[in-house]
Amino acid sequence: MHPPLVFFLFLLCTSLVAPVSSINHEGSVLLTLKQSIITDPQGSLSNWNSSDNTPCSWNGITCMDQTVVAITIPKRSLYGSLPSALGSLSQLRHVNLRNNKLFGSLPAELFEAQGLQSLVLYGNSLSGSVPNEIGKLRYLQTLDLSQNSFNGSLPSALAQCKRLKTVGLSHNNFTGPLPDGFGGGLSLLEKLDLSFNQFSGSIPSDMGKLSSLQGNVDLSHNHFSGLIPASLGNLPEKVYIDLSYNNLSGPIPQTGALMNRGPTAFIGNSGLCGPPLKNLCALDTPGSPSSLPFLPDSNPPQGSNDNGKSEKSKGLSKGAVVGIVVGDIIGICLLGLLFSYFYSRVCGFNQDLDENGFDKGGKERRECLCFRKDESESPSDHAEQYDLVPLDAQVAFDLDELLKASAFVLGKSGIGIVYKVVLEDGLTLAVRRLGEGGAQRFKEFQTEVEAIGKLRHPNVVTLRAYYWSVDEKLLIYDYISNGSLATAIHGKAGLVAFTPLSWSDRMKIIKGIAKGLVYLHEFSPKKYVHGDLKPSNILLGHSMEPHISDFGLGRLANIAGGTPTLQSSRVAAEKPRERQKSLSTEVAANILGNGYQAPEALKMVKPSQKWDVYSYGVILLEMITGRLPIVQVGNSEMDLVQWIQFCIDEKEPLSDVLDPFLAEDAEKEEEIIAVLKIALACVHSSPEKRPMMRHVLDALDRLSISSD
Repeated sequence: MHPPLVFFLFLLCTSLVAPVSSINHEGSVLLTLKQSIITDPQGSLSNWNSSDNTPCSWNGITCMDQTVVAITIPKRSLYGSLPSALGSLSQLRHVNLRNNKLFGSLPAELFEAQGLQSLVLYGNSLSGSVPNEIGKLRYLQTLDLSQNSFNGSLPSALAQCKRLKTVGLSHNNFTGPLPDGFGGGLSLLEKLDLSFNQFSGSIPSDMGKLSSLQGNVDLSHNHFSGLIPASLGNLPEKVYIDLSYNNLSGPIPQTGALMNRGPTAFIGNSGLCGPPLKNLCALDTPGSPSSLPFLPDSNPPQGSNDNGKSEKSKGLSKGAVVGIVVGDIIGICLLGLLFSYFYSRVCGFNQDLDENGFDKGGKERRECLCFRKDESESPSDHAEQYDLVPLDAQVAFDLDELLKASAFVLGKSGIGIVYKVVLEDGLTLAVRRLGEGGAQRFKEFQTEVEAIGKLRHPNVVTLRAYYWSVDEKLLIYDYISNGSLATAIHGKAGLVAFTPLSWSDRMKIIKGIAKGLVYLHEFSPKKYVHGDLKPSNILLGHSMEPHISDFGLGRLANIAGGTPTLQSSRVAAEKPRERQKSLSTEVAANILGNGYQAPEALKMVKPSQKWDVYSYGVILLEMITGRLPIVQVGNSEMDLVQWIQFCIDEKEPLSDVLDPFLAEDAEKEEEIIAVLKIALACVHSSPEKRPMMRHVLDALDRLSISSD
């Protein structure tokens, strides 16, 4: 062969086999993940280049000492599968690929990365069974596979992951019984959610050994059968156990954490009986609790007579029975008269109070929370209505205790008076009186209020109980100690002391409200709309966590026969300048038509979730600017949304827009501007162009991640 030609071929061959990249082994492994991703619409893996020496600068990759320890790429719409090669990343500790579009199975080789501490794959389309190799992950603390399509039974090896603190498997297709040792083997478990699967078999009795559990333990919407093990009562008393919508049967054990639970924890199990359900257990059902304790006979058994037959006890004579019945009736009547006398003496002073809870001399007084029954009706006509109806397991008080409680007026609105009620044992509640009409609509009220009573979320005020009579309707809520968001932003009329909210507190409140709305819109039983969101009905807890209140209140007031009114009509009649000077926090919060309601609400159409999004956007603007929902500009007024747009059009400096109290948070300016952009998207005039609340929450989560 001609020498130059040989040399040319040599160069060509060497160029073909020369290394095309300088990436290390871990980078090569991660490139298999990039290759398995079919679409990456947001370009999340765009800087994953084989020309780099290490992958430590790539998006979503965290390294320690130039070694990959975490893969974190959530909510990026990645469409593809998980490669088995990821298990060869020996120092991998955390994998977070939640809310993408991953499909296929969970490769068993992934669990060769035995140092994994968290595996979060929530919200994908993964399927197949969970490999038994998961038992190799002895350091695993968080396992979240919720909202996928996993099937098959849980591997028994899961019980070997003894450091697990969080297990989320909800909304999958898991079947079969829970593995042996699931309870006793996971003693550090704090959170457990198995809801919306097809688990079957009995609930393991050793689950009562999970002494570290917190919050909700959700086993609802499965096919668990058999008796509820009494050992579940050994769980911490603050744990709420949700066993609804299964195939459980028999009596509900009245022990520990299972006692005093509301019916919502057990509904959907036709075979269950006993408190708190209305279907009582038959006395002859084995193991069912009797309504009365067993009492031994006061006399020893009679001996045999001469004929070898036991003597029969003699029954009472007819006259004795009549005498006992008459005596009982007389006694009951006397007790009733005594109760009426003392009741009128205790509550009679209420007549000396004016409508604001002050006596006629002007002094504030404690008020007895009294309510009347219509003497023209027979109590038997509405027997079920004349009692306090608990909606939650935490309700340990009854009507008599509420009657004796001291009550202080918290405020008045177009929908009744709200009281702070302190029971004798120190428990504090908030009680709203809805009015005295609507005697014919009890069933409708009952249906509505019990549906609202099922709502459970840390950022939504819990309705604990209700009371209905012909002339009194009460709603009993948790008492939230730190007042309303309106007061926290603007202070309260007549109070000099005022501690402004820091930006970190405002962000906590902003995210908490968003979480509460996402729950109402997407995860509540009926995908509710609040329809009347404003700072005055967002209450703040001890740590400034927000609680959305007054949900469904307008409809309940309408059913109860009240006439809910808005003060906006009265306020609008005042002169503009005088109104701006006299606006208190409470009055400003009631300018719904002009401030918080979406423009399309004026057309009298059915409320939509986009109404709530608009109201939420106005609240964000109010928290950013510190302004009331109606802004005075010269001699004219405009609502806050219009004013913000005016400032943007006039290119006003940011310092003129921000709440002056945020001046100390100058380093957070970028985050504040980002929240302002979110607010402007929420208050778009077109409902279709406003984001959904879950997208708003996602955007806020991204801000939190980037600021950490």
